[in-house]
Amino acid sequence: MNNIVLFEPEIPQNTGNIMRTCVATNTKLHLIKPLGFSLDDAHLKRSGVNYIDKLNYTVYENYQEFQEKNPGIYYYFTRYGHKPHTSFDYTNDENENLYFIFGKESTGIPKDILQKDLEHCMRIPMTDNVRALNVSNSVAIVIYEVLRQQDFKGLLREEPHKGKNYLEQ
Repeated sequence: MNNIVLFEPEIPQNTGNIMRTCVATNTKLHLIKPLGFSLDDAHLKRSGVNYIDKLNYTVYENYQEFQEKNPGIYYYFTRYGHKPHTSFDYTNDENENLYFIFGKESTGIPKDILQKDLEHCMRIPMTDNVRALNVSNSVAIVIYEVLRQQDFKGLLREEPHKGKNYLEQ
């Protein structure tokens, strides 16, 4: 199973966008406290539109609790990583839980966490004109690369509401 992990997210609009992406991709969301907002905050609900009720998510008191409850393979996204996100094989033939961990908007994932698993620290390639991409954009880029490698298993390839032949009509 694919999992997105937000380490101490601060901005409700980012988390709302990530919630929608998780619903669209059948990806579980893990939120590690402290959160910079309330989950019933009006801004968060507006960002998540009406999809929050379809979201599979869990909230944890801290990173240690998250680790204890979630065995699997962890991938960390940091601007200090040395490998691009496309350099890993996410086909997951062993059906292990894969966790894609993103840090808080202001400071990222703490260095002491990253230093324990440098092999799985990566970055999304970009120019030196920006420090980092928005976290919700980063999540979307990464999860769709993962799903591409998994042949978009479980996702629809045709638009279900207006029909397969909508453009031809």
